[in-house]
Amino acid sequence: MAKQTTIFSCSNCGAQSPRWQGRCSECGSWNSLVEETQVTVFAKSKGVVYEPLSLKEIKQDNFLRIKTGAVETDRVLGGGIVPGSLVLLGGDPGIGKSTLVLQIASSLSKSNKKVLYVSGEESPNQIKIRSDRLGTDVNNIFVLGETEINSIIQSTASFKPDVLIVDSIQTVYAAELSSAPGNVSQISYITNKLLEFAKKNNVATFIIGHVTKEGNIAGPRVLEHLVDVVLYLEGDRYGHFRVLRGVKNRFGSTNEAGIFEMAEKGLNEVQNPSLALLSQKSNSPGSIVFPAMEGTRPILVEVQALTSTTPFGYPARKTSGFDTNRLQLLATVLQKRAGVDLSNQDIYVNIIGGMTLKEPALDLPVCLSIVSAFKNKEIPSDIVAFGEIGLSGEIRGVNNIEKRVLEAEKLGFKKGIIGAGQNAVKSNLKIFTPKTITEAFRYAFRD
Repeated sequence: MAKQTTIFSCSNCGAQSPRWQGRCSECGSWNSLVEETQVTVFAKSKGVVYEPLSLKEIKQDNFLRIKTGAVETDRVLGGGIVPGSLVLLGGDPGIGKSTLVLQIASSLSKSNKKVLYVSGEESPNQIKIRSDRLGTDVNNIFVLGETEINSIIQSTASFKPDVLIVDSIQTVYAAELSSAPGNVSQISYITNKLLEFAKKNNVATFIIGHVTKEGNIAGPRVLEHLVDVVLYLEGDRYGHFRVLRGVKNRFGSTNEAGIFEMAEKGLNEVQNPSLALLSQKSNSPGSIVFPAMEGTRPILVEVQALTSTTPFGYPARKTSGFDTNRLQLLATVLQKRAGVDLSNQDIYVNIIGGMTLKEPALDLPVCLSIVSAFKNKEIPSDIVAFGEIGLSGEIRGVNNIEKRVLEAEKLGFKKGIIGAGQNAVKSNLKIFTPKTITEAFRYAFRD
């Protein structure tokens, strides 16, 4: 027997409600409830007795990682692709998701791995055009233009590829469900089917997902819980650099990030990101270098700030690559604790290269760059700075001190301004450890 009911599911978080309402009670998003038909099947299931396996006796021969041919991608995946894994790749439209997976397919093709590229957004002819532009090795890449999940799984099972790519999950649908493609029930059902297929047939599967305007992968949160690996490709679509981050990885660390540069022939690995990001550094007021941590790797980036007297009553606070709310807080600390009157100043902060940084160690260089721009006084070009700033104006220490300092020393910097209590670092840099932000100013701007 089957019972058919109508429910309303939130397209943002997947929460269900028996009736429509303007706002989701779980995530608070407006006008996100979509009507769906749910079929509940009542059937008795007889249990099956399985013999447990000894973890000691399980061999890893069938789970050797497949190298993608790109060091940066392998770094984020934890050393390569695990057979039978389900990998979700998300990112803004036009950021390079399809380009990245096609380049991965090309590398796998050179290693004699069969790749099946299932596309619901592009025709095989369109994929061929993009493949020719990227110079893809197409000897072992096969394309299937299909959007019905059962046909996709049957075709894949018959073809027996090593890697399956589905582009994108929002365009695939299941005929047995009455809801439209991209709905909560469709995405959950399809992902479960792909997960079951990948595990049973030991086929590594990549699925590409769209993102919402908030930057999250569209669809229910259960989508990210089901897959083994969640990757985000970030960056300014009009800029050169892209950052591949892992936010979930059952087979490796999530503290890694891969740096790529978008070129005419696709995404190129950036072996020395610090040198690339500082190649056009400007020596002017409001500019300073910050040793950021992308995963376990230090990267030197330029932080720029600009201040200007506002013609309005309320000064503007604008950022690119930095949290605007954090800028508001730091501006208040500068005014209250350091005596820097910014009440009538518009403040603009930019992280060069299209990078987006959120770590607390960015507080000190942002404050130094703001004061440098406000006083129109240049910070010496051989100084790097990092440290967290508290509400009382104190400078706190941060993690990975030695890695940051050694990276700065390798690129020719001579001095460093870092959080207090960090004197144990072995380096040739002349390190100054101020306790307050006022002391940091005296060191950075002294003649």
